Amino acid sequence: MARILVVDDEADLCEILKFNLENSGFDVDTATSGEEAVMMDLSVYDLFLLDVMMDKMSGFMLAAHIRKQPATERTPIIFITAKCGENDVLTGFNVGADDYIHKPFRISEVIARVRAVLKRMQSSDAVSAELVFGELSLSPDTKRASLAGSDISLTKKEFEVLYLLLSKPGKVFSREEILLNVWPDDVNVLERSIDVSIARLRKKLGTYAAYLVSRSGYGYCFVKKQPSGEE
Repeated sequence: MARILVVDDEADLCEILKFNLENSGFDVDTATSGEEAVMMDLSVYDLFLLDVMMDKMSGFMLAAHIRKQPATERTPIIFITAKCGENDVLTGFNVGADDYIHKPFRISEVIARVRAVLKRMQSSDAVSAELVFGELSLSPDTKRASLAGSDISLTKKEFEVLYLLLSKPGKVFSREEILLNVWPDDVNVLERSIDVSIARLRKKLGTYAAYLVSRSGYGYCFVKKQPSGEE
């Protein structure tokens, strides 16, 4: 049984979500502030449902805290919020969100999204092929990336994008293909989110960023021969 933490400053909404999620077979705890949440043992949870607009510690700040902890750096995060502008959505994914649900919402949608994210995580966990290129390695078992023996701090989506590209070196993945592979259940994700993930990956890969190339008008690929220049 998956264990979920719901964090929202509306106590009534917390109870509604708790009631319905538990009726759907989940084990659910709640917190009415980010400050309350960080005092809990976050390592025991399989998924976090976070409101964004909370007093003092916002959902974005709480998500950043969750991603900084080794025990929760890969735990799925879903934002449930009325902040649904493009910049808000991009901020959410930049701090490591796996999904983004807009208020007002249907309970059935929340439950479906939770199940989809958990299923996707389980499918990702089932993959066991470690990818190695030079001093760069990606381990799907431990969900860690390393360069020259040192860990690279990647968000879940950054890891999945890099794993996808490195799994088929030389193949150009269109933005649509990347969306279907990394964000298969979220129709609200913008293609620009991919560009943001690629830009962040390049900053973290050091000299290996040169192998992560764009093909203008087509998409992105990982090449195993250092290109003379990017398009």
